[in-house]
Amino acid sequence: MVKSSVVNAVAPNGILERDARPRPADEAAARVWDVAATVLDPEVPVLTIEDLGVLRSAAVVEGRAHVTITPTYSGCPAMETIRDDIRLALESAGYGEPVVELVLSPAWTTDWMSEEGKRKLEEYGIAAPHGHAAASGHRASGLGPIRTTGSVRQPGPIRLALSVKCPQCGSLNTRELSRFGSTSCKALYSCSECQEPFDYFKVH
Repeated sequence: MVKSSVVNAVAPNGILERDARPRPADEAAARVWDVAATVLDPEVPVLTIEDLGVLRSAAVVEGRAHVTITPTYSGCPAMETIRDDIRLALESAGYGEPVVELVLSPAWTTDWMSEEGKRKLEEYGIAAPHGHAAASGHRASGLGPIRTTGSVRQPGPIRLALSVKCPQCGSLNTRELSRFGSTSCKALYSCSECQEPFDYFKVH
């Protein structure tokens, strides 16, 4: 039976590939990582949890496999399934009583999604996130929201509305229909060229 707990981790400095996919250098731990990395996201089954950046660490402690994962957002209903699937994958690979821990801090960001994962999203019909979460303002260190006093703009980040490319026809002539799509981490868009609706994986 899988054992799980909620732990905190220290936030990495900078969003680099090694932070997004911190595959262990230790051979035994790397084998655990590679098994866990085969698990698919149940909501977008073309993506692995490694593609998403949900897989955060792997180790072998006293002969038992330990894996930590981070949800794409707090309360994500897919995490229970992902946790069970990791357990099954590890048990099938010969690891008895694997431990799966849920890491809530640092919070997941689309910056951790791999370029291969973004390509898979587009092929699946979901517009992938583009740009970095820090550019949206809520992760920018030392920068607060835009403030105005009368007609004078106070210092702060400038938020720009960027066009979202339709994954069906490639047009940028799209518009947001709803801030929430099939899941909370996506928005619902419509393309004015091909008239097709599509989900957009929001940058955060």
